[in-house]
Amino acid sequence: MTIKSLPAAPVGRPAALKNRDLPAATLARWDGSIKAANTDDNSISIFDVIGADYWGDGVTASRIAGALRSLGGADVTVNINSPGGDMFEGLAIYNLLREYQGKVTVKVLGLAASAASVIAMAGDDIQIGRGAFLMIHNCWVIAMGNRHDLSQAASDMEPFDQAMADIYSARTGLSNQDIANMMDGETYIGGSDAVEKGFADRLLSADEISDGDDSPSAALRKIDALLAKSETPRSERRKLLKALTGSMPSATSDKTGTPSAAENINPENLAQLKNAIAAFGN
Repeated sequence: MTIKSLPAAPVGRPAALKNRDLPAATLARWDGSIKAANTDDNSISIFDVIGADYWGDGVTASRIAGALRSLGGADVTVNINSPGGDMFEGLAIYNLLREYQGKVTVKVLGLAASAASVIAMAGDDIQIGRGAFLMIHNCWVIAMGNRHDLSQAASDMEPFDQAMADIYSARTGLSNQDIANMMDGETYIGGSDAVEKGFADRLLSADEISDGDDSPSAALRKIDALLAKSETPRSERRKLLKALTGSMPSATSDKTGTPSAAENINPENLAQLKNAIAAFGN
């Protein structure tokens, strides 16, 4: 199967759906330390949330577009370990990879959840770690307003849910109803199961995956997830995280389109983050 035969994703962003956040359960399952053991100049790394986030980090369509332009149509490997994020940004990245002239090999190293799982489907060849997971679910947003506003938000989300179901169905051969049931249940699909169901073509060998140290941004997100699970309001979580770090990470990117955290985060603050994670885990 070639990516050229996959359905195109809808473009645009309904005004009612601008605000979104990651489910705490998904963030809690994401191990941001998992990386590719080896990369080259024809590799793109998606090792963060999809779309720009509160801290200015995140993998955006503009970064991926720039990385693909620099490759000039050469074959590309896309390494993914992401908890998902902005679905609209994810669909845009999916379209970029779907339309790319060269062969696209996708490697799911850790987690490809939500929007990241849609991106993964754009591979001509999809490979997944034995201990890695895909997660598919319906569009997830934060909405507020009266009943008419909420009804409109639900209506705006429906065609995007259908578009994602169409993409998964085209890639796997599963029926739209089976896919819809999986999305309704927020389904995690392990490596071997992903191959069996058609979400991936084969398993990755263990030596292609590296389990390095957590990045500062990954540590921040782990604490954010733990605070969210304790039902701490989002505004309060932001204040606490800012107090812990003393400064907020800023987005930078290399030619692969990979964002990184600012280098001026104090190591003592990172130690506080790790201690906080351990405390929440007890």
